[in-house]
Amino acid sequence: MKITFGEWLPDQPGVTGAVMEAVNCYPVTNGYAPLRDAADYSDAAGETLLIAFAGKSAGSSTLFAASATSIYKFDSSDASLDPVKTTYSSVESWDVTQFGSKLIMANGGDKLQYWDLGGSTTVSDLSAAAPAAKYVTVVRDFVVAANVGGEESKVYWSDINDETDWTPGAASQADTQVIPDGGDIIGLAGGEYGLVFLERAIYRMTYSGSPYFFQFDAISRTLGCLSNGSIAQFGGLTYFLADDGFYVCDGQTVKNIGLEKVNRWFFENAIPDQLINAISSTVDPVRKLVIWNFKNTFGGRYLLYYSIDLGKWSYGTTDIYHLAYGYTPSATLEQLDNYDTSIDALTIPLDSRLWAGGQLLAMGVREQKIVAISGAYKSAYVVSGDIDAGQSVITLAKPIIDNGTGTVAVASRNLLTDTIEFGTAVAADAENRCSLRSNGKFHRIKVSPTSSNWKTLVGVDVDIVKQGNR
Repeated sequence: MKITFGEWLPDQPGVTGAVMEAVNCYPVTNGYAPLRDAADYSDAAGETLLIAFAGKSAGSSTLFAASATSIYKFDSSDASLDPVKTTYSSVESWDVTQFGSKLIMANGGDKLQYWDLGGSTTVSDLSAAAPAAKYVTVVRDFVVAANVGGEESKVYWSDINDETDWTPGAASQADTQVIPDGGDIIGLAGGEYGLVFLERAIYRMTYSGSPYFFQFDAISRTLGCLSNGSIAQFGGLTYFLADDGFYVCDGQTVKNIGLEKVNRWFFENAIPDQLINAISSTVDPVRKLVIWNFKNTFGGRYLLYYSIDLGKWSYGTTDIYHLAYGYTPSATLEQLDNYDTSIDALTIPLDSRLWAGGQLLAMGVREQKIVAISGAYKSAYVVSGDIDAGQSVITLAKPIIDNGTGTVAVASRNLLTDTIEFGTAVAADAENRCSLRSNGKFHRIKVSPTSSNWKTLVGVDVDIVKQGNR
């Protein structure tokens, strides 16, 4: 019997044939492909980091990180994180956008901060008039900010093409807008139009010109967003987490992409009181994956992967604190020695896009360091749904893995209520055969690739022998 691994659907019962586990791999058309682990990219900052971010201007890119008290600039010559401002007081979160050559940062306690990629040596206040907002983005030619202490439902925007002017007046297009329904503003998304995410509503922000400049139209008056960290954008679409699961917004409508797939699994595995501040997201532009990072109920963290092209999911384990993505600085061959004890000791492959510079990659922070998701392949496995073959015994299995081999383990039981216990994993021999013996009515098959360069885990061939009655 050939078993092809289909879609991971943890919200569905195993007897439907859906894959029950797809761990440390991502969905492709004919199975699952390998994912890389995070590898250290910077030296330690000396304190725990909250976020990494990057900007690109005039063909060059600059990488940064921020903690509760400081902002650091990455130095590609020696992989150090050099402080460029150290006077913040217990910042809980950061939000970052780029406007022209300026990186603009929001933390909810200070006036909007900025770094000019064209020549700054320190981080400074954007202007005296800039709001002390928690969230910031760019909509067309305007910097947009929201959630100022005491004005949590107000949206601010600068004058057109002038990020320093926030004072409304006859000679300025700067202004504000209070959104009276929906609760506090939770996050922003920018582009040709803006999206304002509130606790219980989503509004589209569209430039309309004088006299009001922006028009605010409700996309939903009932659905909101749980966390700014869950908002990710790619290809004109915005992905986010709501009270009942994961959604995508095209600027006009919203669609539940996790319904009857992963929503229940997510809320069962996530820590409820950690969803607002301990979830982050990014996009892998190469594999076209949206990735969410969250604390799980087992004391660790999970990564939840969503394939934009296929609409399919998988998940993995991680020790990354916060996800990010951005352009990476280049590094010379001589400078590579600074990233580890020697070039030979590098955990990031030499052919990685990371070293080219100016590459948009999924990154993050782990404790005091910036990490790049460009390390060694992670240890992956897939578990099939329940195979109902009647009373039977599995005697042989052949993993179907493109450019690789693996191990197979079987969990057999007589009743669906019985405990699922996998037997010893058996490695394939030289003929790609795993000799097994597992008795029961329902069988689950676990396949784990073991080759370092495997490409696609497709499924498994199993020999199932029916057992008769005496």
